[in-house]
Amino acid sequence: MRSNKAVLLNISLVLVLALGFSGCTVIIQKGRRTDIEKISKLKNDMNELERAKEELEKRLQDEINNKQVKVEMQDKGLVITFVSEVLFDSGKAKLRKDSYSKLDKVASVLNTTVSDLNVGIEGHTDNQPIKKSGWKSNWELSTARALSVLHYLSEKEVAEPRLAAIGYGEFKPVASNDDKEGRQKNRRVEIVILPKTETKTGDATTDQESSN
Repeated sequence: MRSNKAVLLNISLVLVLALGFSGCTVIIQKGRRTDIEKISKLKNDMNELERAKEELEKRLQDEINNKQVKVEMQDKGLVITFVSEVLFDSGKAKLRKDSYSKLDKVASVLNTTVSDLNVGIEGHTDNQPIKKSGWKSNWELSTARALSVLHYLSEKEVAEPRLAAIGYGEFKPVASNDDKEGRQKNRRVEIVILPKTETKTGDATTDQESSN
């Protein structure tokens, strides 16, 4: 009886820790897999993201120290945030040549440590209206920038079915647009490594990559 209680306690602790890292959900129910197998798989997925985070922090240490890049766990997954000026000239969607080496470091981890996980690329801008660059709106600019990063990662052999891009324009700020510093933080590209989740289909429970 004591050993059974210990097993249940360990399972509960693993589940709480795993969910705390990712914000993803898991459905525990009767099916072809046991609850222990599901929890073990979720723990492995979270460990995979943690290993990727540590690897990225090592490879991008200089960029992180210079506040050009940020690597952090969020509810949606492991997020690598690039300040737009690191990747693009003002108002442009063509990658700067000096950004290649930085994106190469990310591509290397995507192709090794988390080679089985999907990747979302999100473009963001500040709220300043487009004036001279020729874009119809910040939506077009943010989307074009996300697609530029997507195509570059594809060229670096990140499997295309794993990749998706979206532009949010100015509508998902992380800081106030009232000052220069805040606007700079809002002009960004986020590469999101998506955790796996469990989804219920009919009477069976199947794996599905989470989407954003």
